[in-house]
Amino acid sequence: MLSIKDIYKIGRGPSSSHSMGPSKAASLFAAETPNADSYHAILYGSLAKTGHGHGTDSVIRAAFAPKTCEIIFSDSDEPLPHENTMDLIAFKNGETISKIRVLSIGGGDIEIVGRPSQPRDDIYPLTKFSEISAYCKSHNMRLSTYVESVENSSLKEYLFGVWNTMKRSIMEGLSMTGTLPGGLGVERKAQYLFNQVHIDESEATRENRIVCAYAFAASEQNADNGIIVTAPTCGACSVVPSVLLYMQEKKQFSDQDIIRALEVAGLIGNIVKENASISGAECGCQAEIGTACSMASAALCELFGMGIDQIEYAAEVAMEHYLGLTCDPICGLVQIPCIERNAVAAMRAINALSLANFLAGTRKIAFDEVVHTMYETGKDMPRKYRETAEGGLAKIYRS
Repeated sequence: MLSIKDIYKIGRGPSSSHSMGPSKAASLFAAETPNADSYHAILYGSLAKTGHGHGTDSVIRAAFAPKTCEIIFSDSDEPLPHENTMDLIAFKNGETISKIRVLSIGGGDIEIVGRPSQPRDDIYPLTKFSEISAYCKSHNMRLSTYVESVENSSLKEYLFGVWNTMKRSIMEGLSMTGTLPGGLGVERKAQYLFNQVHIDESEATRENRIVCAYAFAASEQNADNGIIVTAPTCGACSVVPSVLLYMQEKKQFSDQDIIRALEVAGLIGNIVKENASISGAECGCQAEIGTACSMASAALCELFGMGIDQIEYAAEVAMEHYLGLTCDPICGLVQIPCIERNAVAAMRAINALSLANFLAGTRKIAFDEVVHTMYETGKDMPRKYRETAEGGLAKIYRS
């Protein structure tokens, strides 16, 4: 299993699999074919269905600039090796000089068909929560301590950069008003939520309002191509930072405390990515927002000093109640229902923290079991409900 740095990537939104991954692939191919004078990019599957809304065409053209690239949105029904598949073709004097097929597998990562995978720097010998839990218990070790024992000394510095970027995305989002790009006319709501203080507001209501404002802020930045951190994806980027910033402000947790929480959240995200998927195109929104909610729930438990069984319970219950959630972005934009889903998931993570505090001893379902279930559920889900904007709200909505 890779470093948790692979879960937290700093970059521009709105989609790790539809913008970050294709941009990386196009940049790599451009570097490999410096003699080409033009390019074609043929997008298949989910990339074809929602590529324009997610800005896939724009990031590919930008990667090949100043050379031209024709974008072709294929409607082919041919079997695909992955739901996010693309062909990149280089031309010289009208003749094809090179061609690759790329899979954007989620979280900004790519694979090139027919090539050996890039050597994986697998540093975690244990890949299931049950294995890691047993090891930590036998060594009287917290999950954050386990992460630090496996990772190299650069992790903390990297996570400080991640945390600062997360906070910046929230602060920038709170400072902005107006309409998000894409044509849906979605108004930014983060600042409005943050400023709606009521005289008789209860503590619980204020908590919901502030956490949601923070979640809206980072998600709106993502939708507007701002700089965010995948946690584990662009589309689910605001769940983890919104709850951590709120709790830091409420309970005066130090940045060091937050870093340990991010370590545990990253471990949870890593386990899901290794054993299932964090790709909405592959497994629906349950893979993105469900994983983000599990990460945030586990992070909160670590922040409050809870034990491994409580952390597992919180992560499990968070994921369990997102099983079957479809990915149905209207017009292929990471706006409706994506932004609100981040806010709701943030509140649910706090609920999972509370449940874990009282009910961890009653747990019947292991985190590994719910991760496996999520993956099977996603694979059974009809393709139109997996980020193609052909089903669910994307089909029913009419402007």
